[in-house]
Amino acid sequence: MMNKKTKLRIALAGAVLVAAAATGTAIAANGSDSGSDSASGSGAGIESKSGGAGKTPGVIKADGANVFPHSLDYDARSKTFFAGSLKHGTVSAVGQDGKVRTHIKDPELVSAQSVLTDRKRDRILVSNVDYGTADRSDKKNPFRVAGVGSYDLKTGKQDWCVDLTAVSLDGKKHLISDVTVAPDGTAYAVDELTPTVYRIDKKGKASVLTRSDLLKGTLDIPDFLDNVGAAAVEWVKGNQLVIAMADGNLVRVPIDDPEKAQKVKLSKPLAAPTAGMELNKDGSLTAVSSGLLSGKPAKIQHVKPGQGWKTATVKVTDQVKDPVTSDVTAGPAGSAYALSGGLADLLAGKPNDGFTLSPVKTG
Repeated sequence: MMNKKTKLRIALAGAVLVAAAATGTAIAANGSDSGSDSASGSGAGIESKSGGAGKTPGVIKADGANVFPHSLDYDARSKTFFAGSLKHGTVSAVGQDGKVRTHIKDPELVSAQSVLTDRKRDRILVSNVDYGTADRSDKKNPFRVAGVGSYDLKTGKQDWCVDLTAVSLDGKKHLISDVTVAPDGTAYAVDELTPTVYRIDKKGKASVLTRSDLLKGTLDIPDFLDNVGAAAVEWVKGNQLVIAMADGNLVRVPIDDPEKAQKVKLSKPLAAPTAGMELNKDGSLTAVSSGLLSGKPAKIQHVKPGQGWKTATVKVTDQVKDPVTSDVTAGPAGSAYALSGGLADLLAGKPNDGFTLSPVKTG
């Protein structure tokens, strides 16, 4: 009889092959940074979509071999992307030339899933998870790590790292999929495997904001995870959270009265599985849906709110050929980039030579 790991590799083999074929775009080689996460000599850099340097945003091929990021965020002041490593539990700084260097190296981080740059407070928030595939994983007992850490934006030094399993005390599996921050500095984190939203103050003190049946997971990933729920979260105007469920639904949670959480009435559901979101300057959202299960290109969707996020209109604006695309962020000069971090390779136990940031249309 096949064990769970063997079945997982078989189930994801098709996605791995599609991803490998889809990411064969030629990239201008710029070499590797000696301070990088990567010891590889693979090429890295930017390829302009118009064929000339600097005319339009181009694909960024990052040289971080075996980093396997799931999330990224862009810091406009330093002109740097920050990406978390599911494999090493580090956070990497990624230049627009594709060079990668380790910025956060904290032994408390098993896998760095969500990465958020909080520029107002000069910090980076990182969610701590364990798929059972990281260097520091408990491979026989995955999904027992759940936390959020705060790190200095400039130095990468830890401010605090809170263990959310000590807050939930439920003995269940956890996966802190995403974190957002309100204007007052309070962070909110969502759990993909339990219907829980955590509140974390600026000093790292955590509590449960709400547990809601609306956040119970319904999406199954064959031979890997069942009942996958909250995939992404953003704080939006009106002091509320908009939570993207893996099945394509959105849930609105008023922070001052979380018991009044309700589903957002969408013009059509987001494609499933929903993987990441970005809040736009106009108050709308950009969402990316992975093709991990289907092998089809990942979809970029614009979500325009109505009636204070009681309703929303969903429109597909772009796609990424690599189906296993997991996040989207604002980039330089008004651009937006989607992250393809090699998740299928990681889950299948295969190495890779880096990851890709692809410019996308978001409106």
